[in-house]
Amino acid sequence: MKKVSLLSLPLIGFCLLIVFLYKGLFSDPRALESQINNRPVPEFTLPDLLNTDITYTPEVFKNKVTILNVWGVWCITCAIELPYLTHLKESENVRFVGLYFDQDLDPDFGEKSLPQIQREVKTMLTKYGNPYEFNIFDIARETALDLGITGAPEHFLIDKSGVVRLHHIGDINERVWKNKIEPVYQTLLQEPERRLGRE
Repeated sequence: MKKVSLLSLPLIGFCLLIVFLYKGLFSDPRALESQINNRPVPEFTLPDLLNTDITYTPEVFKNKVTILNVWGVWCITCAIELPYLTHLKESENVRFVGLYFDQDLDPDFGEKSLPQIQREVKTMLTKYGNPYEFNIFDIARETALDLGITGAPEHFLIDKSGVVRLHHIGDINERVWKNKIEPVYQTLLQEPERRLGRE
Protein backbone atom coordinates (compact mmCIF):
# COMPACT_ATOMS: atom_id res chain seq x y z
CA MET A 1 0.00 0.00 0.00
CA LYS A 2 2.86 2.34 0.86
CA LYS A 3 4.49 1.50 -2.47
CA VAL A 4 1.36 2.60 -4.34
CA SER A 5 1.26 5.85 -2.36
CA LEU A 6 4.90 6.62 -3.08
CA LEU A 7 4.46 5.86 -6.76
CA SER A 8 1.47 8.21 -6.98
CA LEU A 9 3.39 11.21 -5.55
CA PRO A 10 5.08 12.13 -8.87
CA LEU A 11 1.71 11.90 -10.63
CA ILE A 12 0.07 14.19 -8.07
CA GLY A 13 2.96 16.64 -8.34
CA PHE A 14 2.71 16.60 -12.14
CA CYS A 15 -1.06 17.27 -12.00
CA LEU A 16 -0.55 20.20 -9.64
CA LEU A 17 2.11 21.61 -11.97
CA ILE A 18 -0.25 21.34 -14.97
CA VAL A 19 -3.01 23.20 -13.05
CA PHE A 20 -0.57 25.94 -12.05
CA LEU A 21 0.77 26.37 -15.59
CA TYR A 22 -2.72 26.30 -17.11
CA LYS A 23 -3.88 29.03 -14.76
CA GLY A 24 -0.85 31.16 -15.62
CA LEU A 25 -1.32 30.64 -19.34
CA PHE A 26 -4.84 32.06 -19.39
CA SER A 27 -4.58 34.74 -16.71
CA ASP A 28 -4.08 38.41 -17.58
CA PRO A 29 -0.95 39.73 -15.80
CA ARG A 30 -2.34 43.26 -16.11
CA ALA A 31 -5.33 42.22 -13.99
CA LEU A 32 -3.24 41.14 -10.99
CA GLU A 33 -3.84 43.12 -7.83
CA SER A 34 -0.90 45.42 -7.14
CA GLN A 35 0.71 45.31 -3.70
CA ILE A 36 1.24 49.09 -3.84
CA ASN A 37 -2.45 50.00 -4.19
CA ASN A 38 -3.78 52.12 -1.30
CA ARG A 39 -0.28 52.69 0.04
CA PRO A 40 1.82 55.88 -0.04
CA VAL A 41 4.40 56.22 -2.78
CA PRO A 42 7.64 54.77 -1.35
CA GLU A 43 10.24 57.22 -0.09
CA PHE A 44 12.80 58.40 -2.64
CA THR A 45 15.18 61.27 -3.32
CA LEU A 46 15.94 61.38 -7.03
CA PRO A 47 17.12 63.97 -9.56
CA ASP A 48 15.31 65.53 -12.48
CA LEU A 49 16.23 63.71 -15.70
CA LEU A 50 17.02 66.84 -17.70
CA ASN A 51 18.29 69.05 -14.85
CA THR A 52 20.06 66.98 -12.21
CA ASP A 53 20.44 70.04 -9.95
CA ILE A 54 16.73 69.60 -9.13
CA THR A 55 15.82 66.82 -6.67
CA TYR A 56 12.41 65.27 -6.09
CA THR A 57 10.80 63.45 -3.16
CA PRO A 58 7.25 62.05 -2.75
CA GLU A 59 6.17 65.59 -1.77
CA VAL A 60 5.76 66.29 -5.51
CA PHE A 61 2.57 64.23 -5.43
CA LYS A 62 0.86 66.21 -2.67
CA ASN A 63 -2.24 68.30 -3.45
CA LYS A 64 -2.51 67.13 -7.08
CA VAL A 65 -3.90 64.00 -8.71
CA THR A 66 -1.01 62.58 -10.73
CA ILE A 67 -0.31 59.70 -13.09
CA LEU A 68 3.24 58.45 -12.58
CA ASN A 69 4.32 56.92 -15.90
CA VAL A 70 7.24 54.48 -15.94
CA TRP A 71 8.98 54.69 -19.31
CA GLY A 72 12.22 54.69 -21.30
CA VAL A 73 13.40 55.43 -24.84
CA TRP A 74 14.13 51.72 -25.28
CA CYS A 75 10.41 50.94 -24.77
CA ILE A 76 8.51 50.74 -28.07
CA THR A 77 5.10 50.71 -26.38
CA CYS A 78 6.07 53.87 -24.49
CA ALA A 79 6.64 55.66 -27.80
CA ILE A 80 3.28 54.43 -29.09
CA GLU A 81 1.37 55.80 -26.10
CA LEU A 82 3.12 59.20 -25.90
CA PRO A 83 0.81 60.95 -28.41
CA TYR A 84 -2.31 59.87 -26.49
CA LEU A 85 -0.83 60.84 -23.12
CA THR A 86 0.07 64.23 -24.61
CA HIS A 87 -3.52 64.56 -25.85
CA LEU A 88 -4.82 63.87 -22.32
CA LYS A 89 -2.47 66.49 -20.90
CA GLU A 90 -3.50 69.12 -23.42
CA SER A 91 -7.24 68.40 -23.68
CA GLU A 92 -8.09 67.27 -20.14
CA ASN A 93 -5.24 68.80 -18.13
CA VAL A 94 -4.14 65.39 -16.80
CA ARG A 95 -0.94 65.68 -14.79
CA PHE A 96 1.73 63.19 -15.86
CA VAL A 97 5.07 62.76 -14.13
CA GLY A 98 7.61 60.43 -15.70
CA LEU A 99 9.67 57.87 -13.80
CA TYR A 100 12.50 57.23 -16.20
CA PHE A 101 15.10 54.48 -16.11
CA ASP A 102 17.49 53.45 -18.83
CA GLN A 103 18.55 49.87 -19.53
CA ASP A 104 21.83 51.03 -21.00
CA LEU A 105 23.05 52.22 -17.59
CA ASP A 106 23.11 48.54 -16.68
CA PRO A 107 26.50 46.90 -17.47
CA ASP A 108 24.61 43.88 -18.82
CA PHE A 109 23.10 46.06 -21.56
CA GLY A 110 25.95 48.49 -22.24
CA GLU A 111 26.85 51.94 -20.97
CA LYS A 112 25.61 55.41 -21.79
CA SER A 113 26.54 58.83 -20.54
CA LEU A 114 23.92 61.11 -18.98
CA PRO A 115 24.18 63.66 -21.84
CA GLN A 116 23.54 60.86 -24.35
CA ILE A 117 20.44 59.72 -22.43
CA GLN A 118 19.19 63.31 -22.21
CA ARG A 119 19.62 63.79 -25.97
CA GLU A 120 17.70 60.58 -26.71
CA VAL A 121 14.88 61.59 -24.35
CA LYS A 122 14.57 65.06 -25.89
CA THR A 123 14.50 63.55 -29.39
CA MET A 124 11.79 61.04 -28.48
CA LEU A 125 9.60 63.61 -26.71
CA THR A 126 9.96 66.04 -29.61
CA LYS A 127 8.98 63.35 -32.09
CA TYR A 128 6.05 61.72 -30.27
CA GLY A 129 4.83 64.34 -27.78
CA ASN A 130 5.71 65.35 -24.24
CA PRO A 131 2.98 64.79 -21.66
CA TYR A 132 5.30 65.18 -18.65
CA GLU A 133 5.37 68.01 -16.16
CA PHE A 134 8.85 66.65 -15.33
CA ASN A 135 10.75 63.37 -15.32
CA ILE A 136 12.22 61.74 -12.23
CA PHE A 137 15.45 59.90 -13.05
CA ASP A 138 15.42 56.50 -11.34
CA ILE A 139 19.15 55.96 -11.82
CA ALA A 140 19.56 52.68 -9.91
CA ARG A 141 15.96 51.51 -10.44
CA GLU A 142 15.47 51.35 -6.67
CA THR A 143 12.17 53.24 -6.77
CA ALA A 144 10.99 51.00 -9.61
CA LEU A 145 11.72 47.99 -7.41
CA ASP A 146 9.95 49.57 -4.44
CA LEU A 147 6.87 50.11 -6.61
CA GLY A 148 6.95 46.51 -7.83
CA ILE A 149 7.51 47.51 -11.45
CA THR A 150 7.97 44.63 -13.87
CA GLY A 151 8.64 46.61 -17.06
CA ALA A 152 7.46 49.60 -19.03
CA PRO A 153 5.13 51.23 -19.55
CA GLU A 154 3.42 51.07 -16.18
CA HIS A 155 1.23 53.71 -14.60
CA PHE A 156 0.38 54.63 -11.02
CA LEU A 157 -2.63 56.86 -10.35
CA ILE A 158 -1.75 58.83 -7.22
CA ASP A 159 -4.21 60.85 -5.15
CA LYS A 160 -3.74 64.29 -3.55
CA SER A 161 -2.26 62.70 -0.44
CA GLY A 162 0.45 60.81 -2.32
CA VAL A 163 -1.32 57.43 -2.10
CA VAL A 164 -1.38 55.03 -5.05
CA ARG A 165 -5.00 54.30 -5.90
CA LEU A 166 -4.61 52.39 -9.17
CA HIS A 167 -1.75 50.54 -10.87
CA HIS A 168 -2.01 49.84 -14.59
CA ILE A 169 0.46 47.62 -16.46
CA GLY A 170 0.72 48.37 -20.17
CA ASP A 171 -0.06 51.39 -22.30
CA ILE A 172 -2.84 53.90 -21.80
CA ASN A 173 -4.97 54.15 -24.93
CA GLU A 174 -8.46 55.57 -25.42
CA ARG A 175 -10.20 52.35 -24.36
CA VAL A 176 -8.08 51.90 -21.23
CA TRP A 177 -8.52 55.56 -20.29
CA LYS A 178 -12.31 55.60 -20.71
CA ASN A 179 -13.04 52.21 -19.14
CA LYS A 180 -10.44 51.86 -16.40
CA ILE A 181 -8.54 55.00 -15.48
CA GLU A 182 -10.75 58.02 -16.11
CA PRO A 183 -13.57 56.97 -13.71
CA VAL A 184 -11.07 56.64 -10.83
CA TYR A 185 -9.23 59.80 -11.92
CA GLN A 186 -12.42 61.88 -11.91
CA THR A 187 -13.36 60.55 -8.46
CA LEU A 188 -9.94 61.45 -7.08
CA LEU A 189 -10.22 65.00 -8.43
CA GLN A 190 -13.27 65.48 -6.20
CA GLU A 191 -11.69 64.01 -3.06
CA PRO A 192 -10.09 66.23 -0.42
CA GLU A 193 -6.50 65.56 0.59
CA ARG A 194 -6.23 62.93 3.30
CA ARG A 195 -3.59 63.24 5.98
CA LEU A 196 -1.84 59.91 6.25
CA GLY A 197 1.34 58.96 8.04
CA ARG A 198 4.01 57.46 5.81
CA GLU A 199 4.94 53.87 6.52
